[in-house]
Amino acid sequence: MAVPVIEERDFEREVLQSELPVLVDFFATWCGPCKTMEPDVTAIATELAGKAKVVKVDIDRARQLATALRIQSVPTTMVFHRGRPVDAQAGAQSRAQLRQMVEPFLPRAEGALRAPEVAQLLGRHQIALVDTREAVAFGRAHLPGATHMPLEEIPTRLAELHMLPAEPVLYCRSGDRAKQLATTLAAQGVPVSFLEGGMLAWEAEGFPVDRPD
Repeated sequence: MAVPVIEERDFEREVLQSELPVLVDFFATWCGPCKTMEPDVTAIATELAGKAKVVKVDIDRARQLATALRIQSVPTTMVFHRGRPVDAQAGAQSRAQLRQMVEPFLPRAEGALRAPEVAQLLGRHQIALVDTREAVAFGRAHLPGATHMPLEEIPTRLAELHMLPAEPVLYCRSGDRAKQLATTLAAQGVPVSFLEGGMLAWEAEGFPVDRPD
C-alpha cells in the first residue's frame, strides 16, 4: 500500500485528531537514508492497517511544522497518540524498530497481557500460567511454574482452570491460538487472560524458561 504524504495544513486533522496512533515519517526527497527506509515504512503501514495510521511529511514542504516539532535531521520518525508526540527517533529505522515504537499504543485484545506485565504479576504470585501447547512441547520447555492444560481440553475443564491458586493466564507458542480461545471464552461469559505473543514473546524479552532434564 502507498503511504500518503500529507501537507502541513492537514497535519492536525490527519495526525493530532486521529483516534488511532499515528506513525509519522519526516523525510526529504534528497535524503538517501529516507529512500533506504521507505520499503520498511510501506511494510509497517501494511502490517498495521486498521490498528495505526502511517503517514509521511516532506520537511521541505512543511518547514513551520518541522521547526515546531524540532526536526533537526531526516529521516526522523515520530509516534503521535491522542494528539501528543509520544516517541521520536532520528535516523533510518528498520521495520522491527518501527513496530517497536508503535506497539505500546496499539489497540489490545480483551485479556491481552504483554510479557513484562506477566513477569511482574507472576513475581507477585497474582497469576497462574497455563501452557496450552502439546505435552511434548511442554516437556521440553515451559514458563516457570506453568500448569499444562492442552488447548482443546480447556473448554471442558473450565472448573479446573478457575480452581488454580491465582488468576489463570493462557499461553501458547506464538499467542495466536491462546488469543483465539480467550476470545471464544469471553463471548461465552468466561473471560480469561492470555500472554500476547506467547512463549516467543516471553523468550524475546529474556525472561527465564524452565527446561526439565
